[in-house]
Amino acid sequence: MVDGFEQQNGRDREMRVERAALDGVLLFVPTPHRDDRGLFTRTFDAAVAAEHGLDASLFIQDSQSRSRQGTVRGMHGRSGRGEAKLVRCARGAVHDVLVDARPHSPTFGRQMSVVLDDTDFLTLYVPPGLLHGFQALTGQTDVCYRIDREHDPAEDLSVRYDDPELKIDWPLPVSAISERDLAAGSWSRLRERLRTTG
Repeated sequence: MVDGFEQQNGRDREMRVERAALDGVLLFVPTPHRDDRGLFTRTFDAAVAAEHGLDASLFIQDSQSRSRQGTVRGMHGRSGRGEAKLVRCARGAVHDVLVDARPHSPTFGRQMSVVLDDTDFLTLYVPPGLLHGFQALTGQTDVCYRIDREHDPAEDLSVRYDDPELKIDWPLPVSAISERDLAAGSWSRLRERLRTTG
């Protein structure tokens, strides 16, 4: 069991699924095959996803980011019907953080974190309505996202990475962050907005 996740049976031994403490969050755990050449691993399985209520055909866009060690990207979300995504680290390692921003969720306001890396190849399913961010833990870090909606900047939500109420515990000193993320608002302001509109 990965910290904070409860194991569920997968379709076969190639991939299992674990449920997180945050409502609806899943962790897909593959079984990499390693030998003297390196390794081979499954990074996504539509049949396993379907067993856990995810329709693979709804994911319409793949994106990738590259960050240097210490960089923080986040905390980001979407208004409207939100945005579901599958997140994995293809190179290096990240400290990945989620905050439940769904006012009617039983885990509203709670947060969780998990390390995604190129050793275990975990994939994190982030349901709509959560804030997401990560910190790069290695010199060159590539993160891949599979998203169920086209990006609409008018629906962007953001909260500062160092919000005093959330108190997210980033493991490294923050070495780089975008101007946009530095200008993000507070969790308390977003929380009140969500409660009045949600």
